[in-house]
Amino acid sequence: MEGQVTWTATRLFQIVVQVIAGIIGGQAVGAALKQAAMGQLTKILGGAIGGVGGAAILGSLLGGGGVDAAAAAGGIGSALDLKNLLGGVGGGAILTGIIGAVMNAMKK
Repeated sequence: MEGQVTWTATRLFQIVVQVIAGIIGGQAVGAALKQAAMGQLTKILGGAIGGVGGAAILGSLLGGGGVDAAAAAGGIGSALDLKNLLGGVGGGAILTGIIGAVMNAMKK
C-alpha cells in the first residue's frame, strides 16, 4: 500500500515532539516580537502548526520524510532526531513570526 501512512507509536511520538518543539520556537519568537502583541493561543497554535510543517519540510529535504523500518525499531530515539527538533523549532518560529508580522501590519 504505497502512499498510506501507518500510524505507529513512533510516528505519533514524532508528531508530539514536532508540536512541542514548534511551540518552543513560537514562544521564543513571540517573546522577541513584543510589539506584535500576540496572545498565548496565537503563539501556541502558530508554533504547533509551524512545527509539524517545518519538520515535514526539513524531513523531505533531507530524505527522511517517511518512517523506515530502522527508525521504527529505534523507538523514542528515532523520534528525537535532528529533523524533528530543528524542523519543529524552526517551523514554529517562522510561522509565528509571519503571524506576528501580519497582525502587526493589520493594527496600523
